[in-house]
Amino acid sequence: MEESGVEIVIAARHVDKAKAFVDDLNSEFAGSRASAVHADAAEAKSLRDALDGIDIMVVAAPTTKYSDIVIETALDHGTDYLDIQVSARKLSLLKSLSSEIEERGLCFITEAGFHPGLPSAMVRYAALWFERFKTAEVAGYLNMGKNLPFTEAVDEVMEIFKSYQTHTFRDGKWTEQGGFKSHKVNFGGEIGARNCYPMFFEEMRDLPAMYPTLTCTGFYMSGTNWFVDWLLTPVVLVGLKVAPIKAVRPMGKLLWWGWRTFSRPPCLCLVRVAATGTRDGGTQSIIATVSHRDGYELTAIPVVATLLQYLDGSARKPGLWMMGHLAEPTRLFNDMRKMGVTVTASMNNKQVDRGD
Repeated sequence: MEESGVEIVIAARHVDKAKAFVDDLNSEFAGSRASAVHADAAEAKSLRDALDGIDIMVVAAPTTKYSDIVIETALDHGTDYLDIQVSARKLSLLKSLSSEIEERGLCFITEAGFHPGLPSAMVRYAALWFERFKTAEVAGYLNMGKNLPFTEAVDEVMEIFKSYQTHTFRDGKWTEQGGFKSHKVNFGGEIGARNCYPMFFEEMRDLPAMYPTLTCTGFYMSGTNWFVDWLLTPVVLVGLKVAPIKAVRPMGKLLWWGWRTFSRPPCLCLVRVAATGTRDGGTQSIIATVSHRDGYELTAIPVVATLLQYLDGSARKPGLWMMGHLAEPTRLFNDMRKMGVTVTASMNNKQVDRGD
């Protein structure tokens, strides 16, 4: 509402809570542009009723177990769609419907937010600096600190663990690296050098096809702390393997407890791409970062920046899209900077700015 003139409908199971939120929004922003409606992800009829007059539905709730109802209702109703959810089952369903989505002229955007979302966008951003793109390694650091609140969003994190893969792209193919094979990344500044571990996101898979000269890419996640990395994470992985449904909430609470209890400064969320290629006849390197102190804001801000492109029509393209593949990267990061995200880029260790 701050960045655009849109009208927003807050849909929730508990409409009284939605109305209280709407009252806050309308008191902060002029025009009474927010309203509330009841909707339950488990009930297709309530979703259909809520979608009347809606251009795009933004799914920002941890409702992946009802993703088939939500997605098919949006498709049947003719409403565009964006989600910030991580779920292999959801993604498989979307891919199975991709032809129908495109045929109906709808724009469905998935895997939006911090990660997934930003890693592939950062690779595309780095590619703009080169005439010939060669390598692009992305790494993330996530430390929400001791004040991290427990929410149902932790269930979404468990979805990542349930489908955890360690593929990186080397020598023309994606290869499994193994979950405990570390990779040292120097994040610089207050974070410094950290052991990072390969973590495959579907948004990375198509990058070598998009950039045929790319010989090396992948995503690596920084370790959290010794207790979580070496004791809790193996327990969580085993628990989810043994009881993939019943273990989601208890394993999520266990991991949340570990993050809070053993968290150490700096409290920061950051994604970094280190890339190489050729430009002006010589080999060049670039390092670019985006960061914010609040991981929830670093999830929301890229979504808003993408929606701004959707709203002016530049990113409203029929079909199924990963956020990181759809949003124009230079504008994405410039708009994120305006909303409080720190964006930096250096070429050959010299600070640069691509504000054009």
